[in-house]
Formats: sequence, C-alpha cells, structure tokens
Amino acid sequence: MTVNLEVAEGVGTIRLDRPPMNALDVATQDRLKELAEEATRREDVRAVILYGGEKVFAAGADIKEMQGMDHAAMVVRSRALQDSFSAVTRIPKPVVAAVTGYALGGGCELALCADFRIAADNAKLGQPEILLGLIPGAGGTQRLSRLIGPSRAKDLIFTGRMVKADEALSLGLVDRVVPAADVYAEAHAWAAKLAKGPALALRAAKESIDAGLETDIETGLAIERNWFAGLFATEDRERGMRSFVEEGPGKAKFL
Repeated sequence: MTVNLEVAEGVGTIRLDRPPMNALDVATQDRLKELAEEATRREDVRAVILYGGEKVFAAGADIKEMQGMDHAAMVVRSRALQDSFSAVTRIPKPVVAAVTGYALGGGCELALCADFRIAADNAKLGQPEILLGLIPGAGGTQRLSRLIGPSRAKDLIFTGRMVKADEALSLGLVDRVVPAADVYAEAHAWAAKLAKGPALALRAAKESIDAGLETDIETGLAIERNWFAGLFATEDRERGMRSFVEEGPGKAKFL
C-alpha cells in the first residue's frame, strides 16, 4: 500500500510510503481518503500524525500520470483529488504534520490539512504548480491564503518558489522547526499529549474554530455556544470539573 495507518496508544500515524518521493498519484490520493475516514471512525485513534518518512514528506503530484489526463478527465478527477485532502481536514481529532525534506505541491497542500505543522530544519515547502502552467488544485489556493494571508499566499503561488524551514516558520506556514532527526518524535509527543485529553471537547474546539473561520462572527459565536452548552452533557465535562474542585487544575484523566 502507498499509504498506511499505524495505531498505538491512541495515536494514529498516516504514513505515506511511495518511494522515492511519495508522489501523490491517483491510487495514493484514494488511499489517503480511505485512511482519513478510518481514522475518523476509529475510537482507538484519538490524535493523528501525517508523516512521509525520514527523508521526504511528499514532493507533489505524480506529474507523469497527470500529463496523460485531458480536460475531461481532470474535470472528473479534480473533485476526487480535493475530496481526499478534505477528508484529512475533516478528521475530528487533533492532526499534526511531521514534515521532513520536500513538501511541495500536493505535499504542501497535505501539510496544510493538519492542525499543527512541525518541520525539519532541512525541510522545503512550496506550491510550484505555476511552473507547470497550473495552479494548486488540492486546496492550496484556499487553505494557504487562510493560514498565512492572501498576499503571502499569492507570493508563493505566483512565483512557485520553495521556502526553507526558517522562512516557512516566519510566514506561519509551519509552527515549529526542529532538527531533522527529531521531527517524528516531536510530532508524536504533541499527538500523544492530546490523545489523553477529552475527545469530545477537542472535537468541539476544532470544529468551532474551523467552521467559525468560514462564516461571520455572529454565526461563529452560535457554533461555539451550541458546542459549549452541549459539552455539559458529557462525562468528560463531569470528570474534568470534579477533578478541578477536588484536586486542583490540570489533573483530570479522561481515558
């Protein structure tokens, strides 16, 4: 398989495995969607890591495969392409991208689907589709502009240039830069900590933020209000408040 899901102690790792560069061909895209939906369903998966291995995250689409597609074929395929990435964004659990080496084109777009991005100090990210006479097609024009702002996104997309890890950090494209050998361990530590948290409250927080960003503030406040009130019906809320009163803050165990 070109993508695998490995689960241990509440953390699911969605691992790209298509050497040498993890090019995202059609089969890989479809498999990514399948595993994102599996991670969504599985109760033993409480947080997710996106990982391409020690050397490369994903260098982009399979250009040779794409070259053979005409307009009619891509009209059909483009929706499936976006759906595979959107399935990752819809995972209602914390998702972290562990970015090593190249994260270009579709690879960068996949990293954008995560809630948090940890990059190796030798990572390079970018949206080079313009150099092929194209634009990003897996959400890059939308997610990148929402993450780092429209003018910065336009600079990267218009020029197709790659940015190194330090510039990606300054742009807000990644959230943390660590030595290459530590990327997965850092991502796992982030995911493992949240995997022990209150699953429904984490889901509520993620969906409130993501849905709220797509609408006006009054609608966003209504989304937040409904989730906030709804959590008062959960066992996790009872456990968290009881622990606070009896033991002090930060000591509740939710598993």
